[in-house]
Amino acid sequence: MQGVAKSGAAPLQMLSSAVRRDTRPGFADHLKATFVNTNNMQFQAKTAMEELATGRNGNIHETLISMSKAETSFKMLMQVRNKVLNAYQEIQRMQF
Repeated sequence: MQGVAKSGAAPLQMLSSAVRRDTRPGFADHLKATFVNTNNMQFQAKTAMEELATGRNGNIHETLISMSKAETSFKMLMQVRNKVLNAYQEIQRMQF
């Protein structure tokens, strides 16, 4: 009887230790990092435009690159948002 109890408990212990060891970032972590990164790019582009307009920085090339990066990042974030919303709506339409 003891052998059965041990073998029955071992998979549960292995499962719980495997769950605890999984510290990889998940989808939500990646999404949050993307939001922060996009926000930083937007702020950098705004700052570059302000510096160009006030004459503190005369480098038009870097300003345009900064604006382009911010725009591309924002467009990509919106596409990810749209895909997540579409997936959520599709799940809502499923019948159980």
